[in-house]
Amino acid sequence: MVWPVVLLVPVAFFVSVILTALLIRIGRGVGAMDSPGSSGHDKVIRNIPNIGGIAIAWPLILSLLVGAFCVCFAWDGLLSIVPDLSAYEDRLAGTMPTVIAFALSLLIIHVVGVLDDRRGLGPWLKLLVQIALATILAIWFDIRLLKVIDEPLGIGPVPSVILTVFWIVLVTNAINFMDNMDGLAGGVSAIAAGFLMAAALLNDQWFIAASLAVLIGSLLGFLVFNVAPARIFMGDGGSLVIGFALAVLIARTTFYNPAEQGTGMGSGWYGIFMPLAILAVPLYDLVTVSLLRLKQGRSPFVGDQQHYSHRLVARGLSSRGAVGVIWCIAAVTGIAGVSLAHLAPWQAILVGVQVLLVLLLLGVLEHASRRAVQDQNDD
Repeated sequence: MVWPVVLLVPVAFFVSVILTALLIRIGRGVGAMDSPGSSGHDKVIRNIPNIGGIAIAWPLILSLLVGAFCVCFAWDGLLSIVPDLSAYEDRLAGTMPTVIAFALSLLIIHVVGVLDDRRGLGPWLKLLVQIALATILAIWFDIRLLKVIDEPLGIGPVPSVILTVFWIVLVTNAINFMDNMDGLAGGVSAIAAGFLMAAALLNDQWFIAASLAVLIGSLLGFLVFNVAPARIFMGDGGSLVIGFALAVLIARTTFYNPAEQGTGMGSGWYGIFMPLAILAVPLYDLVTVSLLRLKQGRSPFVGDQQHYSHRLVARGLSSRGAVGVIWCIAAVTGIAGVSLAHLAPWQAILVGVQVLLVLLLLGVLEHASRRAVQDQNDD
């Protein structure tokens, strides 16, 4: 089952490359170019199409819907291609309503993102759509983090539903916030998705791994034209879909079962921190830039040039250099995260300390460089 999943990466890559190349021409032809966004946003407008998210969202959404159709209506044909699926027939059949709901949620958030790229819908409408979709998936389709906390608290699924909705909205906006420099959001997302796919494969979660494989391939295909100097942007039509997809797939991957023995996924309570490690960089950017904006008396949802990537450039790095540094940091924390659930407790603690030290180092270096720049300006 591993190779059929892995082969989805190059397939999605070629589809995305072709689609992205077409979208560059279409975007220029119809004038679907970079836009100022919502009122109050501070951004540099470039004469570049911003509809590239279609090349990321459509392969993922269509693959989910085609997969659901094959499981429901063309099972024998699917088995002729991947015979090993026969062992998972009941499991896949029971998952299909959730798969369809997930695909339709991605489609809705994609449409909202594309409309925002064209008309500037504003942050609150997008936030309400995210909350509504996350709530539907958590309540009616059982996509929930940490179900284990429901019974001890004695109030049913309320705690895990609230936690899951918060998580989905948090990650969706963390990736959306990272879309602020050529190749940044796509590269960090591809790295995170790669480590999550590895975790899913190690845990025999084939559907989740396959979905992540399609997402990785689509991101890599898009990045061919998005790394500096970018020829196309993903826009909110891409970044919102990526964040929402990662958040939901993480919710399906991460669990803790106190009765489970060994060192696999679910056996140790510390495994629930795997997503925080893998997505440490986007979450760090989201938290720090939001705090900066709040400190300045501004809304955290109104974009500006104060993201971590911008702060690195302000301290002497080139745009490419800043993106490269952030990619490397994301890889370091991702390696730590994917191994977390499979370690002994004392090893997991060391890995957790490692990730925290990496983030602490980012903060210390950033603060020191800021002081140095200020002192230089004063002189």
